[in-house]
Amino acid sequence: MRTGYEGTGPGAITPDGCAVELYSRLVVEDEPDVVAGAVPAGATLLELGCGVGRVTHPLVERGFRVTAVDESSEMLERVRGARTVRGAIEGLDLGETFDAVLLGSILVHTGDAEVRAGMLAACRRHVADDGCVLIQRERPGAHEGLPREVTGPGGGFTIRKLHSEPVGDGVRSVKVEYVFPDAVWTQTYRARPLTPEEFERALARADLKVDRVLTEDGSWVRAVPV
Repeated sequence: MRTGYEGTGPGAITPDGCAVELYSRLVVEDEPDVVAGAVPAGATLLELGCGVGRVTHPLVERGFRVTAVDESSEMLERVRGARTVRGAIEGLDLGETFDAVLLGSILVHTGDAEVRAGMLAACRRHVADDGCVLIQRERPGAHEGLPREVTGPGGGFTIRKLHSEPVGDGVRSVKVEYVFPDAVWTQTYRARPLTPEEFERALARADLKVDRVLTEDGSWVRAVPV
């Protein structure tokens, strides 16, 4: 396990605390629409942290040519229709570039600043000079008003964000619980909230800059090479 990360519940748990069986149950939300609205039809996509293919599969169905990367072999076993690569994002070097690179799942908020720098460097290394990087950020208020619970996307289960506690150097330890009628999973992870200015400085260090915001809540942005 990565330091500060933990997962509980049935089935395999990945190094960042994700439960493979849990993610196999989660439905896709608006991610494919966000991608389709930001990149050309039929583009080549590098999806970093693809998991079980929750987003991968609808992108493939829309005609995108996807290379899906994850550090968990158990996750990648669930991916269909895409080229798969096993490895940590921050050290990835495929020796090729893509029309677009996708860094979702708020991975840009990883608690380890060096890992985040490595992830953004991997994004820049793999995006074509005329391409773009699509990044998912935390929604405003992500660490406020806890504990709270919501009905999970698609219904039938509950997501409880139990706490977000400071652990030093601007990093927080976050614990989330997913409650289904037949199983319960938890994930504990490290997150570093970023102001818009901190986010843009992190991009600049990787020779990237914000091109435009893609969603009303500001959670998805399109960045381009400098």
